[in-house]
Formats: sequence, structure tokens, C-alpha cells
Amino acid sequence: MLLIQAILNGIFIGSVYGLIALSLTLIFGVMKIINFAHGSFLMIGMFTTFSFTSLTNYNPYISLIVVCPLLFFLGYIVQNFLIKSVLIAEQDIREPIGVLLLTSGLWIFLDNIFMVFFGPDYHALPAPFSKLSWSFGDLILINKARFFAFLVSCLAALILHFFLRHTELGRSIKAVGQDREMAGLLGIDVYKIYNIAFGVACAIVGIAGTMLTTFYYVHPNVGALFGIKAFIIVILGGLGSIGGALLGGIIVGLIESFGAQFISATMTEGLIYIIFLSVLFFRPSGLFGLKYEW
Repeated sequence: MLLIQAILNGIFIGSVYGLIALSLTLIFGVMKIINFAHGSFLMIGMFTTFSFTSLTNYNPYISLIVVCPLLFFLGYIVQNFLIKSVLIAEQDIREPIGVLLLTSGLWIFLDNIFMVFFGPDYHALPAPFSKLSWSFGDLILINKARFFAFLVSCLAALILHFFLRHTELGRSIKAVGQDREMAGLLGIDVYKIYNIAFGVACAIVGIAGTMLTTFYYVHPNVGALFGIKAFIIVILGGLGSIGGALLGGIIVGLIESFGAQFISATMTEGLIYIIFLSVLFFRPSGLFGLKYEW
């Protein structure tokens, strides 16, 4: 029973990790850049859900009607007015270093802005959403918030997969990710696609933020914790692989869940990094990395 409980907990939290990593790998797959401010966008999504629920007393899942448009708009604006100018200046460089510096500065800026307005305190939803659970027998407990987070994460991943595969805009995003010069010659507005892709990625990480808020505390530096895990998962699953990001997140979730049963939290984190470094050494493309890009 303990084994089943650990597996379920690992899959549930791992699916949220995977959704965060999925949105990060979407940015890399299309724009070929790494967004160091990704965790900060997650934090904004969490604070939006927390504030919405605290002010309205509505179910936190309803906050998605605010979180998704807000994070999409914010991502679109950041890409269009900040990152775009750096990309144009370094358009002949495959992985612009300037963007790394820009997003690193944005990460520090956003975290400190929220520190000013919300303070360094830890916040939690006013209603006991995180404590509601189903009981199966005497040993298996399924936390409702984590279960719904798993369902929503899988649904969001499926919607993104359908969007990229079966819509004209999605195919345009994939085309830019494969060859932006050729896509431009075919009449696709590359930088508009960048804006949309970055906005979609931020909306996805906002969904993950809402799911986390239902069972995790919120504070201005919370994004750093999950942002670092997202980078590990992206490398573990394979850069540019959407399925790999989700599966990589579940793997990390299972390692944490099983580790909590047998070893300390510090040793569990160390084990994750050991596996991460091993994958980098023996399979740099990741466990599920693509031979060819999108």
C-alpha cells in the first residue's frame, strides 16, 4: 500500500512539474532561447490565483479565466517589447546570450517587485482545499487538489499537442521552430509567432501555478524552486520534446515521492541532480530527445 501511495503522489506532483517544463521547452523549441524568468511567471500565476480566491472566495480553479489571459498577455508584451529587440540585434546567433542576460534580469526584477507588494511572508489559500482527500481503505489517500492538478496538467498537454498538430497557427509555430528563415520566406511573420508562442508558454505555466496554489504555499521566490526543477526536467526529457518534458516531470516526481519514504529530502534532491548529471554525460540529448527538431 505504501508503494502504491508513493507512486500516486509522484505521478500527481510530477505531472505539474512536467507542465512547467513543457511550457519552458515550448519556448526553446520555437525561439531557441532559455527563459530564466520562467519561474517568475509561475509565481505571478500563483499570486493571481491566491489574490483572486482571497478576494472573491470562489473556487481557485475559476481563477484560470483570469490567469490564462493575463499570463498570455504578459508573455506577449515581454516578448514583443523586450526580448524581440535583443533577438533582432542577435538574429544571426542561434542561441543569443543577450536574451539569457535579459531574462535573468527580468527574473530578479519580477521577484523583487512582488516582494515589495506582498512581503516575504508565505501565503496559502484561505479555504482548506489542500486537505480534502478521498480514502481507499486504511492506507491509500488521494489528495483531491493533487489529483485535479494531474488531470488539468494532462488535459493542458493534450490541448497543446492538438493545437500544434491540427491548427494552422500551431503548424506555423512548428514551422518557425524547425526553420525560421524558411518560414519567413513562406510568408510567416516570425516575430509575431514568437510573441504568440511566448504568450502561450506563459499561459501554460500560469495553469501550473494555479494547480500548485491549491496545495502549495505562495511567496515571491517560489518560482526559483520550480524553475530550477523545470530546467532539470527539460534536459532530462530532452530539449524540444513536449512528451519528454511531461514524462521527465513524472520521473522527477516519482524520485521525490519514493525518496521521501526512505531517505532525507536533501539526499533526494542530491539523487535528482546525480541522475541529471548522468543523463547529461551519457545522453546529452535527454532520455526522450528528438533526433531532429520540430
